[in-house]
Amino acid sequence: MAELRLSSERRGDSLVVAVGGELDIVTSRQLDEYLTRARREHRRIILDLAAVDFMDTSSLAVIIGHWKRLQAAGGTLVLAGARYRYTKTLWITGLAGRLPLFDDVEAALAAEAAPADAAPADLAPPDGQAAADAATRPKRRAAPG
Repeated sequence: MAELRLSSERRGDSLVVAVGGELDIVTSRQLDEYLTRARREHRRIILDLAAVDFMDTSSLAVIIGHWKRLQAAGGTLVLAGARYRYTKTLWITGLAGRLPLFDDVEAALAAEAAPADAAPADLAPPDGQAAADAATRPKRRAAPG
């Protein structure tokens, strides 16, 4: 049986939802229910994926659904800490280039605090030397070349 760990904490105007374990067809319903409750009270959600060990397309569909609903309501859902090795579906599907994706929660929070007209940081792919360089400085990430 797949294990999923979910917790959340308020940080400024954001709710940080920490996800750990496996995001798959078995656990995607649990993630969906958790995010549904979170969306009822928060307009900005940071989904911390740093402790995710596996992600399949069923859980990605859940994330996309909540991202779209929050956008439609004037809110945001951003991803933080996604490790390419465990969340490849983000890049394989091309969604890593469409979803707001940050190296870590602190970078996502910093982006929230930045002026709306500030220029975005350079985008870096999640693998190779660029990823090693990106790991040492917080910035938004994009799909590999």
